[in-house]
Order: sequence, then structure tokens, then C-alpha cells
Amino acid sequence: MHVRRNHVRRKTVTVPRSPLPRRALLAAAFVPLAGCTSGGATASPTAPAFPTAPAPPSATPEARRHRRLNELEREYGARLGVYALATGTGASVTHRADERFAFCSAFKGLAAAAVLHRNPLSHLDTIVTYTEDDLMKHSPVTGKHVSTGMSIRRLCDAAVRYSDGTAGNLLLRDLGGPGELTSFARRLGDPVTRMDRIEPAITEATPGDPRDTSSPRAFGTDYRKLVVGNVLPTDKRAFLRDLLVRNTTGAERVRAGLPKSWTVADKTGTGDYGTLNDIAVAWPTESAPPIVISIMSSKPAKDAAYDQQLLARAAEYVVATLT
Repeated sequence: MHVRRNHVRRKTVTVPRSPLPRRALLAAAFVPLAGCTSGGATASPTAPAFPTAPAPPSATPEARRHRRLNELEREYGARLGVYALATGTGASVTHRADERFAFCSAFKGLAAAAVLHRNPLSHLDTIVTYTEDDLMKHSPVTGKHVSTGMSIRRLCDAAVRYSDGTAGNLLLRDLGGPGELTSFARRLGDPVTRMDRIEPAITEATPGDPRDTSSPRAFGTDYRKLVVGNVLPTDKRAFLRDLLVRNTTGAERVRAGLPKSWTVADKTGTGDYGTLNDIAVAWPTESAPPIVISIMSSKPAKDAAYDQQLLARAAEYVVATLT
């Protein structure tokens, strides 16, 4: 795939006709990426490159496991990971918080943040064109604009709010590939999150495969830094938060377990093996410190049923415990 820019900030992405299957063609486009090794990550710096939000008081993870979360695992036949933090008090709920889970589409909020961080806001007006060969199975927005292309602004909206797979891939391409997202995580001070592939491969979510995985604590901490910290300047942070608050894919997950009056900014992820994720920052009131609620889950069978209520009930428990 070739990219060219001109003086009116138009980016043209053209995929040549190829006898290769669409998935192979997309995957090949990212092979020669600096920093994308077999380990899926570049070396971690000794300290985060970005300023971070002040550490909440007494932010010591709870050592004990929570009986209710164990019960939910048994009830739904799932592995459940939870990291929740009341940013005002430092109180937390942790359950498998440092185990790896496939993040699937939950990466898209992080990708939008990385694009925002490395470019001026004017970059949002850059037009990206693409072809039918770029389209993923889930392309509810990009599938309607093949003939005209879309701006980076609209790709961010499609990827974050509608979890559009093609939009997510195009944001990764704008960054320079999956390895660049891993590098961004390292600069956030996150030594865990790694991205190795693109859609649709990231939805395979094979148990034990470390590729395209994070932990509830790592992803939750990243989203806290991006949404309420000072990694992004105010205008860019406001843009990202607005997309997450207006997300259309999370109504039955974390949001369903919280009081209706709360403001929730979240990004979901869904994959094989019953994988369901929701990474959220939630405000009880406009002036109250937010609560970070990062929930990731999976099941043993590849074709396992999706139980979004598992995440809603886990979120309900978190809120009851922290408030």
C-alpha cells in the first residue's frame, strides 16, 4: 500500500489489486515495521516519556481476592480480570488484574490517543482514501465511504464509537503499524501491553498467545492517564473523552452495571473464546473524581457464547465496593 500527501493535507492510501486474500494483503502491509519484533515490543525506557497524572492517594492494590468475582467466574464459566480504582481515595478492586487477556478492539481508544499525541489537531482534517480490499467484516462506517475516503477525525470517531475494524486498521497505518502502538504504551510507562497484528487477526484471542494482549491493570492505567491525566493537552484530551463518552458499543457491559446518572467513557473489545472487554472511566457526578473500571474476560472454548451481563455484574460489584 502506498501513501502520498500533498499541500492540502490529503493522504491517499491505495491498495493495488492482488490475487492474495484480503487478510493476507492487509497483514503484509505491516510487515516491515521498525520496532515490531517477534516479541511485539520495543525496549522499555527507564522512565515514562510522558507526564502522568498524580498518583492517587494510598493506591495500593488489594491483596485479597473478592468472593463475588470468583462466584461470577464459576457462574459464567469464564476467566475474569478486574482492575478498578477510585481515583479520589486510592481504594481499589483487583482480581486477576495482572494476567494477560486479548484486548481485541479495546486498542482503538489507545490508537486514537497515539494519533492525537504525535500530530497537531489539524491532522484530524487529513483525508485518507482506501479501497474495497481494505474493508473488514465489521465496517459499519468506513464501508459507506470507499468512494470518498474519510478524514482522520471521522476515522477516530468510527474506530472508537462504532468499533469499525477498517477505521482501526487505518489509524494503525497512520501511526506506522502495530509496533508503534506498543511503543506508545511503553512511553506511557506501560510495560505489559503489546500489539503485534491488525484486524481481523487480533480477534483470534487464543488462550496463552501473548500477542495483542494487555492486563486489566495496564489497560486501565493507560486509559486513566489518557482520559484524566495530562498525557494529552486539554483540547486533544477533550476530543478523545467525547468519543469515549459517546461510544455506542458498551450499553450492555460496564454501563449496564452503573447508575444511569453516571457519565461513562469506555471502549469495548470482542473476540473468539468468548472474549469480552470494557475499559471505562466513570464519573458519579460532574465534580466527583472518576473511577477507573477495567474488565477483561475470556472462556476456554473458541465458539463460547458471549455473556455481556458478566461484565455488567462485575461492574455493579465494583461500584458497590468502592462507593
